[in-house]
Amino acid sequence: MNGFTGTLRLTRLAIRRDRVKLLVWAVAVPGIGATIMQSVAGLYPTEQDRISYAITSAASVVARAFNGPASGPSLGAVVTAETYTSLAVLAALLSTFAVVRHTRQNEETGRSELLGSAVVGRHAPLSAALLATAGANLVSGVLLALVFVGGDLPLSGSVAFAAAIAGIGISFAAIAAVAAQISGTSRGANGIAAASVGAAFLLRAAGYAWGDVSADGLRVISAWPSWLSPLGWANQVRPFDGNRWWVFALTAGFSAAAVGVAFLLTTRRDLGSGLLAVRRGPATAAPGLLSPLGLAWRLQRGVLLGWAIGIAVMGLAMGSVGNEMESFVGESAQAAELIVQLGGTDQLVDAFLGVVMAMFALAVAGYATQAVLRLRGEEALGTLEGLLATVVSRPRWLLGHLLCAGLGTVGLLALAGASTGLGYGLVAGDIGHELGRMTVAGLVQAPGALVLAGLVVVFFGLLPRWSVALAWSALLLCVLLGQLGALLDLPQPVLNISPFTHLPAVPAADPTVTPLVVLSLVAVALAGAGLALFRRRDLALG
Repeated sequence: MNGFTGTLRLTRLAIRRDRVKLLVWAVAVPGIGATIMQSVAGLYPTEQDRISYAITSAASVVARAFNGPASGPSLGAVVTAETYTSLAVLAALLSTFAVVRHTRQNEETGRSELLGSAVVGRHAPLSAALLATAGANLVSGVLLALVFVGGDLPLSGSVAFAAAIAGIGISFAAIAAVAAQISGTSRGANGIAAASVGAAFLLRAAGYAWGDVSADGLRVISAWPSWLSPLGWANQVRPFDGNRWWVFALTAGFSAAAVGVAFLLTTRRDLGSGLLAVRRGPATAAPGLLSPLGLAWRLQRGVLLGWAIGIAVMGLAMGSVGNEMESFVGESAQAAELIVQLGGTDQLVDAFLGVVMAMFALAVAGYATQAVLRLRGEEALGTLEGLLATVVSRPRWLLGHLLCAGLGTVGLLALAGASTGLGYGLVAGDIGHELGRMTVAGLVQAPGALVLAGLVVVFFGLLPRWSVALAWSALLLCVLLGQLGALLDLPQPVLNISPFTHLPAVPAADPTVTPLVVLSLVAVALAGAGLALFRRRDLALG
């Protein structure tokens, strides 16, 4: 027996365990790419429109930092600029979560120890996790390339872009493999991996923000920081504008080196432990931990803090570009019309701010989903079983987590509005007014996110083992309907499936009480139904 014995069987096991997640992954990435491609083709139908877009995006530091500039005036280059950030970050995060789930989390739950008692090599679990994740990225990349080719984009550019996105996923899978050896907990490993995604994004953003615009104004030559980031390497491929295939050597070399380090580290630690020793807790627990609510807050506060920092930074950045909207859309009447259509007013800045708040609502709904799914995590790990053996009842335990998730959701949306208002107020010269009205705009979005959180509680109470896949699928559906429904001209009954459709687009529209009250009642009803279902079922471990 060698260190890789049993790798293929463990790979099949990982694929079987994640078959629903992998299916959603394989469909989501090319699906998002296809819908954005169709909308871009309608917004910028002529070469002159695309030239105007490329020049405007290259001249805007903010656009270069967040989306990356268009590399030339071709339709494929504009599609790349519009889809790159969303698909790259999605592929990176999904890959890191998958690797940690099949390595560090398996050690936490004892699965690795059980598997290790059979004929399984020391490197087989990590190898299986990497193979399954790399395979998911490759399948997603192939489908993305086929979608682009089906949309009449050039074959070489489509393959280059799809390979760049798949390469990002594989690179961060390798980073997650190292993180799983360093941290002694899955939460810590996911935190390290997520921090690496954030650092890579900042390096890529800094490289293009500090870059130089070409003489024709259509391209940006990035500065050196972007060459230090896997997210930056994918930009350097320049799909549909040169297709620099040699850049993939950086991705391959980095991934191979990181995987090699991960394998080396597996021989330097004991099973179940990480290279970083877990800190010993205090000898006496804090009084707050004696209640289910205090325990829920202790478990969720770190995640909430991370979301708060990210939301605040993004809010300041998005608010600060409000005054640039007139120049950003340039001479493209289609782009201005799209922003007005999504924002619900002919006031371009207010329409843009309304779209920003709708985007924040969907993002914070991701936090709400993650926070509520902590219920399933506690149950699957077996910690809930011991807790319920005490005087703690199921309703008290569940309501403690829901209260933390609900207050966190409302707080994050208030922070999103306040930070956006502060950013816009600084450039508009009216901080007090903008801070107040944008905070209200953020709070108005809360009922939609809470409805989604209530739906997750129903999934948890009714179908616990499917709750994770169903919850994230519901969020993905809301994202597609909210961001792309208007672009695809979907009928109103289909758009009404999403709770966010019923919310007023403040500040573009006046806040109305009726939809907020109705959605809040629906959220409470869903949470109550989920609680009733949870009380009447057995615990579902694993």
